[in-house]
Amino acid sequence: MAGARPPRVALEATVTHRLHTLQKLTDRLTQLAYAAEAGIAIGEGRCLAAIGAFSPLSVNDLASKANLNKGQASRAAQALVDAGLVRKDASTTDGRGVVLTLTAKGERVWQRLLAVIERRNEEIVSCLSEKERRQLGRLLDRLVEHARSAAARVQEADES
Repeated sequence: MAGARPPRVALEATVTHRLHTLQKLTDRLTQLAYAAEAGIAIGEGRCLAAIGAFSPLSVNDLASKANLNKGQASRAAQALVDAGLVRKDASTTDGRGVVLTLTAKGERVWQRLLAVIERRNEEIVSCLSEKERRQLGRLLDRLVEHARSAAARVQEADES
């Protein structure tokens, strides 16, 4: 393009671009591992992992814990129910809500999934020293907290 200014920062050097690239690269390998070792798709696996770790969960809680929107969480939860991995019961506190928990079969798949998650995490950070891993963990925690605060401020402004 004639007259186009060069960018101030190279796209490939931005945090968002690098995080997205890392996510896409690791998701492909994780997707293959989830299917081969736990017999489950990555989206449903993430939901099963969240239900197993934080159960009992409402669909809204599942969406939050699995970083999905409510529609995605609802569809994944229903697929897990249909597969016999998750039980969906009426909430005792919310007349329209449901509570998601693992079935016995779901518990077995969740245990296999946890082994895959642990191994995949180890593979991803295997190029880092122990000190670098701890430092990365602290930095990621700070970035997530910062992003949550920014998202909360935007939500508050939208609701005003």
